[in-house]
Amino acid sequence: MKSKISIVLGVLIVFIAGVNFGLSAKTQKSSSLDDYELLGLYTQVFKIVKDHYVEPVDSKKLVYGSLRGMLSSLDPYSTFFTPDEFKEFTTETHGEFGGLGIEITMENHKLIVVAPIEDTPAWKAGIKPGDIIVEINGEPTDKMTLMQAVKKMRGKPGTKITLTIWRKGVEKPFKVTITRAIIKIRSVKYKELENGKIGYIRITEFQDKTDEQLKGVLEKFKNKEGIIIDLRNNPGGLLTTAVHIADMLLPKGDLIVYTKGRDPENNEEFYSTHEPVFPTDIPIVLIVNKGSASASEILTGALRDNNRALAVGDTTFGKASVQTLIPLPDGSGLKLTTAHYYTPSGKLIMNKGITPDIIVHVSQEEEIERIKAERDAKIKGEKNAKIKDPQLDAAINAVKILNFARKEKVN
Repeated sequence: MKSKISIVLGVLIVFIAGVNFGLSAKTQKSSSLDDYELLGLYTQVFKIVKDHYVEPVDSKKLVYGSLRGMLSSLDPYSTFFTPDEFKEFTTETHGEFGGLGIEITMENHKLIVVAPIEDTPAWKAGIKPGDIIVEINGEPTDKMTLMQAVKKMRGKPGTKITLTIWRKGVEKPFKVTITRAIIKIRSVKYKELENGKIGYIRITEFQDKTDEQLKGVLEKFKNKEGIIIDLRNNPGGLLTTAVHIADMLLPKGDLIVYTKGRDPENNEEFYSTHEPVFPTDIPIVLIVNKGSASASEILTGALRDNNRALAVGDTTFGKASVQTLIPLPDGSGLKLTTAHYYTPSGKLIMNKGITPDIIVHVSQEEEIERIKAERDAKIKGEKNAKIKDPQLDAAINAVKILNFARKEKVN
């Protein structure tokens, strides 16, 4: 991989709103143009707009706008970033920024909450997965790009922002005022279950330090009967981090994931290159849902296809495209889809997702109630609060069954 290009995975989806112009002019069909003729056409239109638009237009604004439209015409994940937006986007993978603490996506011009990040202002304010943000400080979001919305929500810690939320089951939109804060994301959280017999690990994102954080937790859980890795509502992150984590859990030499693109340099195979950090005979159960995307799906596919883990929960999101971050000389940048990734068994899960071994369907309403109960218990300091979570219950049962089978095999 080239040093100036970082491969990232995530659920950031950008749709650019178009504008229709009514023109009264005769048109003539022409044969297809080659690249040079098309570039000449672009230059001609650029000059016409510069010279004849009703008001003076900044050249950079025109070029940036056209580049944004070019990238958005490819797929939902390819994006052009202005210098400010590129800086904003790359900040997300390093685990600390000022804002609200919401994972969001843009779908059909709707700004949708994937999940609030635990212990952040959004989480404490009661923002829920599936909430649609229809206004930011009174400004409609349907004409914004995803990065424009992100930029408006971030700001100086201590300042307030008002979001207008539409929520399924609520009669009309309502306003929520949230105070911005420095968001320090701890991407790995853990605790013990079943009187210390089972280790529970929650991975919220795949950041550049997530694998290091996880390694220490795995060391603590080496003597457990099994571990549960919760990837629910984890929108992804860095491909390299997902590969490093799989490397810690798989025997040396196992295929983790492979990518295929048009350019040979994007055709890569990733194998486990080290001896596993965690004992290979201790059961692993993953919990996934529709909010588990990209890097979460890479880890799930790698562990399942190599018979190292079972998955419990709902079918995952289904994002199997690889985006490459390409910085440009003026500080702007591209996030360009350059490849698809395949699980070790050769499955392309794009728009399909991964179906768990044990399906435990949870409705959106039940998911919202679970997250609300977890939030309330956290705020009240109730560490042992009993929260209804059928997917976690199923994962615990799966660990017990796998551990019993392991002991029987040894005997």
